[in-house]
Amino acid sequence: MNAAVHPHFDWGQRVQAAKDLFNDGSYPEQPKDALLVRKGDSGEIVQVGRQVESGAVVYMVEFALDQVIGCFELELTSLEARGAAQ
Repeated sequence: MNAAVHPHFDWGQRVQAAKDLFNDGSYPEQPKDALLVRKGDSGEIVQVGRQVESGAVVYMVEFALDQVIGCFELELTSLEARGAAQ
């Protein structure tokens, strides 16, 4: 595990899906490979953690009411950074 890698995003931060997100089997309420979130959908980070095996940062993002999805950094972009660049 690489503990030197710090999370890029923070709790409460507004983010946007950088790509379509499909169920990898970890979202039991939906069929495997079901589309969960579309590219461009926005949400809020409600928890930041790490994957046990790899130490990769994982974000729990609430995209819709009662729809919290685990995401890796490469699957997200910051809405704040996007607004600042415009």
